[in-house]
Amino acid sequence: MQRSVLAALTAGIVLSTASVAVAEPLRVGMIVTLSGPPAALGQQAVDGFQLALEENGGQLGGVETELLVEDTEFKPEVAQTKVRALIERDGAEIIVGTIFSNMLAAIFKPVIDSDTILISPNAGPSVFAGANCHPNFFAVSYQNDQNHEVLGRYAEDQGFESVFLLAPNYQAGKDSLAGFKRHYTGNIADEVYTPLGHQDFSAELARIAAASPDALFTFMPGGMGVRLVRQFRQAGLADRMVFLSAFTVDETTLPAQGADALGFFGGGAWAPDFDNEQSQAFVAAFEGAYGYIPGVYAAFGYDGAMLIDSAVRSVDGNVEDTQALSAAIEAAEFTSLRGDFTFGSNNFPVQDFYLLEVVEREDGKFHTSIVERVFEDYADVYATECSME
Repeated sequence: MQRSVLAALTAGIVLSTASVAVAEPLRVGMIVTLSGPPAALGQQAVDGFQLALEENGGQLGGVETELLVEDTEFKPEVAQTKVRALIERDGAEIIVGTIFSNMLAAIFKPVIDSDTILISPNAGPSVFAGANCHPNFFAVSYQNDQNHEVLGRYAEDQGFESVFLLAPNYQAGKDSLAGFKRHYTGNIADEVYTPLGHQDFSAELARIAAASPDALFTFMPGGMGVRLVRQFRQAGLADRMVFLSAFTVDETTLPAQGADALGFFGGGAWAPDFDNEQSQAFVAAFEGAYGYIPGVYAAFGYDGAMLIDSAVRSVDGNVEDTQALSAAIEAAEFTSLRGDFTFGSNNFPVQDFYLLEVVEREDGKFHTSIVERVFEDYADVYATECSME
């Protein structure tokens, strides 16, 4: 009889325990490059996302959130393997990535084929803005060409008669030069592509010097940009021509470039001195937490987290319904560090773009600063090629 009572009590305990719903955390997989010279870019994105998560008490949309971070190691095959593990092994319900366009190309199909939401905090290649757009893919940043278009329009408006073009030989490099040429009608002195990861620019600088253009336009992110700026300044070319770029002089490269980059121009949708209260609060909080000035990678990592926060809240935490979650993300009911935020028809932002210039702060730190607005409410040119199914 005692055994029967004990069994009954035990069964009651088991049933009671089973009836209590245990809330599962939201799992966000973040895959960025955290190895080698480009690591600073990926770390900014992680730090920006993490700051937003901490400010929300470890929750997104009112749901406890686990951030799972993986390093692409700057290898497409590694990126593919790791993103599959995030989805299949770790149960990530949303993927945030990547920094580089070739890494995005590597993970795009595995993520989309698994019916998982993919949000890019930086990479925005033309191929996914146009014909290969998808309802489950969103870029919270920009379409790659647009930042470079800023410099093309500026060169055109300044009446530069000749510009030398220089970029690494991969999709984002090709997009960058296409973007510049979209608004510049002057003479292209030369158009040179270097290997990805190029470090010694002596041959290219000799060609630039011989061409003697009004300006150099270049896209050289990460360590490539650090080397190019130093060598450009050392070669005395900064006194002979204007330096125009995007992602070459920014908050990831300026700590190493320092005064060598002073006065060089960039283009983008945000800078650390962006004039709104939320952005200024973000910069102060970020510097307080991590000890360095945030760039667009950090800002858009933060925006990506806040976008997810708004969408998860909108669907009451039901992230299993991918279609409803996608619609909630598309609605973008959050306030970006850039102010009002709207997605275009291809799930890329419609936003303002600015000419930026490298300046030195009173404390001796360097950052990009907004000079003037070049494009207002600007949608990328590939949106017309996108037909969402």
